[in-house]
Amino acid sequence: MQPGDNDPFEIEAMTALRRDLHAHPELGFEEVRTSGIVAQWLEEAGIEVTRGLGRTGVVGTLRVGEGNRRIALRADMDALAMPELAARDYMSKTPNTMHACGHDGHTVMLLAAARHLARTRDFSGTVHFVFQPAEEGRGGAKAMIADGFFERFPVDAVYGLHNMPGLAPDEMAVVAGPQLASSDSWTVTFRGTGTHGAKPHLGRDAVTAAGQFLTMLHTIVARRVDPLQPAVVSACALEAGDFRALNVIPDTMRIGGTARAYSGGVRDLLEAEIGTLARGVVASFGIEVDYAFERRIPPVVNDADAARRALAAARAATERPVVTDFPPSTAGDDFAEFGNRVPGAYVWLGNGPAVDGALHHNSRYDFNDAAILTGARFWRALVEGELR
Repeated sequence: MQPGDNDPFEIEAMTALRRDLHAHPELGFEEVRTSGIVAQWLEEAGIEVTRGLGRTGVVGTLRVGEGNRRIALRADMDALAMPELAARDYMSKTPNTMHACGHDGHTVMLLAAARHLARTRDFSGTVHFVFQPAEEGRGGAKAMIADGFFERFPVDAVYGLHNMPGLAPDEMAVVAGPQLASSDSWTVTFRGTGTHGAKPHLGRDAVTAAGQFLTMLHTIVARRVDPLQPAVVSACALEAGDFRALNVIPDTMRIGGTARAYSGGVRDLLEAEIGTLARGVVASFGIEVDYAFERRIPPVVNDADAARRALAAARAATERPVVTDFPPSTAGDDFAEFGNRVPGAYVWLGNGPAVDGALHHNSRYDFNDAAILTGARFWRALVEGELR
């Protein structure tokens, strides 16, 4: 089908493409097939293409008229290392890899808008269509920035969009302020003196010390963080001993987890308090500790003016009222790396009901193709509203 008045965003072709991408998912920095398809569809539309930014990232650039304003629109391309369990005609053909967060849909919506804007050219300025690799924890945004994104593609504002189960596929949410939490990792290794399980007094018990630490860990959020400031500290991994030697108290026990916050001050506090708690515990047990806190992804906080512009575009994209009191999520997204450098806004587009509990990162999740049109309309309205 050729695009026209009845199909300005090539929805039939884009739906087929979305399902093809779903059937052939690729992990972060491995999106060779996906980025090749993206580049081809952009080039066919007459859009200038830069490949290989951040290893497998793609940037399409469209300049129209004499306008000086420059904006970037970002979509992520990578899949997750997990199996797809729901039977579909287009289910993943790659073992233990699936699009369980809708990045296949994000890619297609931005492609649909880019190709439409290349035909209509109803704006004046520069728009960069950013197809980012490795959003799922592998540092794709940092890699693109390290490769000179802002030097090669200077922009005045940046925008991101993510699907959200629970909202209708023609429903959007746009809110100023915090949207997503920082996503940091921490590890604590307790170092004692191992001994026979029947003679604990002859050693220094790292396992019992770690147990005390785990019990006390949740007092950080309950008693150290301002109760008006959201925060999460969770222990997610334990490593000690051997179940084939249940009469041995091991020398070491390692614990790892995640810390989440919406502000830099709370983020700093979590890092400091986890370490303080660990050091206090080992002092009482007479053992040692190694502590590491890895800052991975900053919080996503929408700039007020960028959010206002995105809200106007969302209202133009859908006949439904736009949700303006949507709660922030404790998940993370490295879109923050872009939004921390220039004003940015990150918006939500409905994905319909979460059928059988299939939320993000669930083995039965699927992007809702009914959302493609609304997403493409949003991107078009944003460009045409921003670049007049």
